[in-house]
Amino acid sequence: MLSKDKIARINELAKKSKESGLSEAEAKEQSKLRREYLESFRSSMKNTIEKVKVFDPNGDEVTPKKLRDLQNKRLH
Repeated sequence: MLSKDKIARINELAKKSKESGLSEAEAKEQSKLRREYLESFRSSMKNTIEKVKVFDPNGDEVTPKKLRDLQNKRLH
């Protein structure tokens, strides 16, 4: 996960961008920070999804085969 300082800086740059625009260096920094944020988010989301099990109303597991295979592969 991205540090609170980096997230604060992303928000600071976004606000400045809307109010007065960014210098070239600030725009590059913003782009780099956004890329880091997205990588972190995607990694976190992938880990979460890979741990999910799906059950129908009857209590039977109906996790898609592709996900079950991935989960089994991670265990072994």
